[in-house]
Amino acid sequence: MGGPGAGESGFDVFRDDWGIPHLRAGGPLALARAQGHNAAADRAWQIETERHRLQGTTAAFLGEEALAWDRFARQARLQDTARRCFGRLSRTDPETAAWVSAYVDGVNAGLGEGAASAPEFAAAGIAPGRWEPWTPLGVWLSTHILFAGFPTKLWREEVARRLGDDAITLFAMDGPGTSGSNGWLLAGERTVSGAPVIAGDPHRFIEDPGVYQQIRLACPEFDVVGLAVPGVPGLAHFGHTGGVAWAITNAMADYQDLYRERLRRTEGGGVEALGPDGWETAGTHTETIAVAGGAPVTVEIVETARGPVIAGGPDAGADGASLALRHPPRVTGELGFEVLPALLRARTVADLDTALDGWVEPVNVVLAADTAGATLHRVAGYVPLRPRDNQLRVVPAHDPAYAWRGRHTPLPRTGSGADATGTAVMANERGLAAPLGVEFAPAHRAERIRELLDGKERWTAEGMAGIHVDTHLASARPLLGLLAETAALGQEAAVLRGRLLRWDRHMDADSTDATLYSALRAEVVHRLAAHPALAAVTGDADPVRGTAHPELFRPWLAAVPRIGFALETLIGHQLFPYEDRLAAVTEAVEAVAARYGDGNPPPPWGEVHRLAPWQAWPGTDPDPEASRPGLAGDHDCVLSTSSVPGITDRSARGPAARYVWDLACREDSLWVTPFGASGIPGDAHHRDQLPLWTRGELVPVVTDWSLLHRDDRPEETAEVTAAARAFVPAQRETVYEQEVEGLGTVRLVAIDPAADLDLIHSWVSEERARFWGMTDSTREEVLEAYTFLDSLTTHHGFLALRDGVPVAIFQTYDPAEDPLGECYEVLPGDFGVHLLVGPGDTVEPGFTGHLLSVLVSHVFSDPAHLRVVVEPDARNERAVARMARAGFELGPEIEKPEKRARLAFLRRPAGV
Repeated sequence: MGGPGAGESGFDVFRDDWGIPHLRAGGPLALARAQGHNAAADRAWQIETERHRLQGTTAAFLGEEALAWDRFARQARLQDTARRCFGRLSRTDPETAAWVSAYVDGVNAGLGEGAASAPEFAAAGIAPGRWEPWTPLGVWLSTHILFAGFPTKLWREEVARRLGDDAITLFAMDGPGTSGSNGWLLAGERTVSGAPVIAGDPHRFIEDPGVYQQIRLACPEFDVVGLAVPGVPGLAHFGHTGGVAWAITNAMADYQDLYRERLRRTEGGGVEALGPDGWETAGTHTETIAVAGGAPVTVEIVETARGPVIAGGPDAGADGASLALRHPPRVTGELGFEVLPALLRARTVADLDTALDGWVEPVNVVLAADTAGATLHRVAGYVPLRPRDNQLRVVPAHDPAYAWRGRHTPLPRTGSGADATGTAVMANERGLAAPLGVEFAPAHRAERIRELLDGKERWTAEGMAGIHVDTHLASARPLLGLLAETAALGQEAAVLRGRLLRWDRHMDADSTDATLYSALRAEVVHRLAAHPALAAVTGDADPVRGTAHPELFRPWLAAVPRIGFALETLIGHQLFPYEDRLAAVTEAVEAVAARYGDGNPPPPWGEVHRLAPWQAWPGTDPDPEASRPGLAGDHDCVLSTSSVPGITDRSARGPAARYVWDLACREDSLWVTPFGASGIPGDAHHRDQLPLWTRGELVPVVTDWSLLHRDDRPEETAEVTAAARAFVPAQRETVYEQEVEGLGTVRLVAIDPAADLDLIHSWVSEERARFWGMTDSTREEVLEAYTFLDSLTTHHGFLALRDGVPVAIFQTYDPAEDPLGECYEVLPGDFGVHLLVGPGDTVEPGFTGHLLSVLVSHVFSDPAHLRVVVEPDARNERAVARMARAGFELGPEIEKPEKRARLAFLRRPAGV
């Protein structure tokens, strides 16, 4: 890390008292590199998990539970789409492509340092890999591919099939929906300072470490604070440049389609799809997913003219059981990344507005304001023009009526950001984006925010904290209204009924009434789920069990959660006779009264409504309970800490950050995240913001450099960099590289005996490696052997990496300078090799053969090598047979001091 005068290539890292990084560099490229380096240093495990999610390789270390995602990532061709989008970006906007590449360079430079501090790598038994220029685009895509909720179309299709077309929107999110983001803007006339204020909170699945990283990016061209997505350069969703600030919520637009495909195999082994003009050729190949602790899984990848097939396949039958996903980045090769540096450079609302015209994924509602008082309220993103049915359900691929016909433009906006009252609110409700979607969040959060804002004439930034954590649950009204109509209750139930009718409808953490309401709601949900009117979707024909939809989509097809989230609508729907609804509530209140009777009082809401964050590898958490505090709020509160009614009171979704952007003085802005700035378990800043986040407090945005302290990490000297790269095999210099369809990128890097000792010893000491001859060797003996090998000029050791992950040990040697040379007649051009493939959970059928062909290509890339010589143990029948299948000519058996070996030779192909 260079000092302030280090120029374009250097950068500084400062931190405030909360460990939030403030990065300063001589120019945008150096700053992008600094941001990448910081992401790797602070969040190495997190961003590497995201890289594996993009590639569909998480099951290789997370096990079978990650297989469903990996299958989808491969079938949806996320990695290929990212590569395609970066290729287009390189052609149309080389400056932005270089900026993204600089970020990737920083990631690769920092991964060694970051991984050395992250215990998850050792616990999972993996090393970090290498990022490609397109990896950040893929991280962005995989993070948002499910944002538009295309699997909901599968649910609607099942509802229509089982209950009739009239019921297709019966469970619509409008009444009510799951958690969503909040955002609000106050124009200058509504603030004490006279300048606009923007505030809000994005609600997402809560992950540990958090999905947003507080950061500051500064260079001579711009100085911006905001919330970054680790693994992605810039500040896409929330930022304050000093002159203009912006924030987003999910527009709830529908911009992804599912097409029902008819597929068939051809006599030549290919695949055809029935399109609007008849049968057409579909692209196809196979990929294999490694599964830790399980057998590898082979997946056929099929892509039609509509898009990648994500369910079914050519063997699923001719009834249209296969589904193709069509979404803008795959169709256009655009993700909108050229907008990211433009946002950093924006000085006014007009600058920001112009930049957002290029936004693609996901589709957002944007609020913005600048220091001159200008405001903005608009939709940004790519929404295709197509029939209404495409938005509602799965449509036939062969019918040309359902084809895309351009895009919606211009997208909706208001004349200015604030209405006549000087406010603008966005909370995923029907509003600006209404023409672009089908299901939206209910209006409760938006209406409650407006109500709270209208309660005071002028506001300060500090005053916003109370709005963030408001717990009023307006969606309780229909259920409580029906409860008021119950009669002939038992004594305890009658008391409970009166208590809930007097309840203030606030889901406060210390409220036992909130616990009772949640219990009542759950009981009603289960009784409606058992009603004959819904038997088609909740009984033995439950869509979760009754269809062949991929496992990843099962949460969208689970009936009880759907009923729970739609309870506000269903409790008054004519589908259920009034007497049945009243009976369900009556039985429910009796059940809750019985549960909490006889001296068994209900616990406070915060004791049952606890945070349940997702962790990719929770075993390294030194204090897992510390990440599960009790929470206030509920899914329809402004404090939208969403549980699943009828299933659990635990909350997996909630505010992934909170922010207040003050346009009068950026230093008066505030923010907080659920955990902290660091992603390293045990770090002082790993969870230091969690208590504040839980209580609804925020920390100040610091921009005065004199109030920051220089990062106490070691300087990035040549020695530190070398040590870090030695720790990470994927960061070492490439000896040979080859891309193999269906296998990935295979690279050879030199073995570092000390850095690779743990990996090598764990491999060679396994029983499966007995023919390698080192099963009884100690760590010291293995280190000594490979250190000696490393000292020779005639013998070399390599790690073979598949997409950055070590999968094999490959050793080469000159037979004339090896004891083998005494056992056969060495010919000029002979070149000896040894190959040890890694543990079983890294391989799959045909893998070794593919790998061997790559290694042979490497050997023959040197024209001096005329014949490859191998000498597997004669007892190793599988290895001998493998060599024969690969075209090796089997030679005689020979006696060596350590084994009886079988010679085999492969001559250099003619013309190579």
